[in-house]
Amino acid sequence: MVLDVRDLITITDYFVIVSGGSDRQVKTIADEVVKSLKQQGTRPVRQEGEPAAGWVLLDFVDFVVHVFGQEQRDYYRLDNLWADAPVVDWNEKAEAASR
Repeated sequence: MVLDVRDLITITDYFVIVSGGSDRQVKTIADEVVKSLKQQGTRPVRQEGEPAAGWVLLDFVDFVVHVFGQEQRDYYRLDNLWADAPVVDWNEKAEAASR
């Protein structure tokens, strides 16, 4: 899920919220996000959390990626906390960008 938080907070423009089914998946997702963006010349300015704790936060300034295990995602409920933020249809934007 991608939330447009530009009108709600000033520290970032978007929250990307994803879930993994295990600590290993949380780590793999976070690692792949960093690897993929690094190849495009973008690195996180800050990384917090641990896959073993069920969450990782990757701060890229303009967007923040939250990678949760399902239990932690259910607990923190960022989807509900930021319910006023519009959901971005990222699949459509990704397809347009790749053309």
